[in-house]
Amino acid sequence: MPRTLSIRGCLPAFLAALLGGWPLTAAAAAPSPDVREHIIDEARQLSRSHTLMVAVDGNTVIDEGFRGHATDETANIKSLSKTLIAALVGAAIDRGVIESVDQPVVELLGDRVPADADSRINRITVGNLLSMQAGLEPTSGANYGAWVNSANWVRDALERPFVEDIGGRMVYSTGNTHLLSAALTEATGRSTLALARDWLGAPLGIAIPPWTRDPQGIYFGGNEMGLTPRAILRFGEMIRQQGLHDGERVLPADWIDQSWQPYTHSFFNDDDYGYGWFLTTIAGESVYYGWGYGGQLLYVVPSHALTVVMTSDPTPPSNGSAYNERVEALVGELIEATARGG
Repeated sequence: MPRTLSIRGCLPAFLAALLGGWPLTAAAAAPSPDVREHIIDEARQLSRSHTLMVAVDGNTVIDEGFRGHATDETANIKSLSKTLIAALVGAAIDRGVIESVDQPVVELLGDRVPADADSRINRITVGNLLSMQAGLEPTSGANYGAWVNSANWVRDALERPFVEDIGGRMVYSTGNTHLLSAALTEATGRSTLALARDWLGAPLGIAIPPWTRDPQGIYFGGNEMGLTPRAILRFGEMIRQQGLHDGERVLPADWIDQSWQPYTHSFFNDDDYGYGWFLTTIAGESVYYGWGYGGQLLYVVPSHALTVVMTSDPTPPSNGSAYNERVEALVGELIEATARGG
C-alpha cells in the first residue's frame, strides 16, 4: 500500500485549482536559534556530511559547510540528477518537444534504437522510464561498471533482457534516465547540458557546469552532474512553489503534481516513487525527495514550506539507507520545529 499520496491527486481538478494545487498549510515558522544550532551540530556529526542548507517559507535559515566544504562549491550530486532530468522532461512536454508521458521512447530515439532489440521496447513509454518501470535488466548496481564501459550506453541499455513487465515492479536503473537524456537530445537537436542551462539554469539564475558524457557525446542522464548546494536549494524551492521562481513560471504546476504521484514502490527503502522523486512520510507529513549515492539529498515538505539540501561524500563506501535515516531524523526535527515555531 502506498505510504504517501498527494492530496491534490485526490481532489477534483477544479477544487485543486481553488486551493492553489497544494494541501492547506499552517503558517511555517523558522526554527529557533537553539534548534538551528542543534540541527547543524547533528549534521556535522554525520561522518559523510559536506553541507546542509534549509529554507523555510523561502528564507534560508541554515547555510553550513563541514569538513572544508562550502555551499557555493560544486558538488557531484550523483543520482539526485535524475530528479533534474525528470524536470527537463516536464519542460520538454510543456514545450511540445515530447508529446506526453505516454509517448513511446523509441519514437524520440530514432536511429539510436538497435534493430535487433526485443520488439517489446516499442511499448516502453517516457513515463515508464521516469518511474523506473521499463522492465529491462538494470544498468545500476552490479551491472553499472560493464554498462559505463560499453561502447554505446543507449544501445546497451535497450538490448538488455526484460526482467519485469513494462509498467510493473520498479527496477531502478540509471540506464532509464540516460535514455531520456538521449531522447531529449534527439528530439531537440541540442545537448542535455544546453537544455538544462536554458530551461532550468537561466530562469533560476544558477550555473550548470558540463558533466560526464557517453561515448556518443550524450550527457549522462542520471549521474555525475555537478551543482552547488545553493543551486539545488533554489531548484527545490522552485519545485515547492509549484514551478515558480520570483513569480516567473519555470515548470508547469501540473507536472510537479504528476511527478509526485506514487507510480511504483521501492523495495530498497520501502518508499513510493513518482517521476524522479521518492515519496515518504516524516513526522506525519508528506515529504518528497531526490536521492543520490552517498547522501546527496533534496527534501521538499510543502505543508511546512520547507526545503532541505544535504550533500555528502560521494565516494564509496556508503551505508546508503542507514545514512538517509539519520538525515530524515533531522528533517523530522525541522518539521516539528517549523510547526511549533521554535
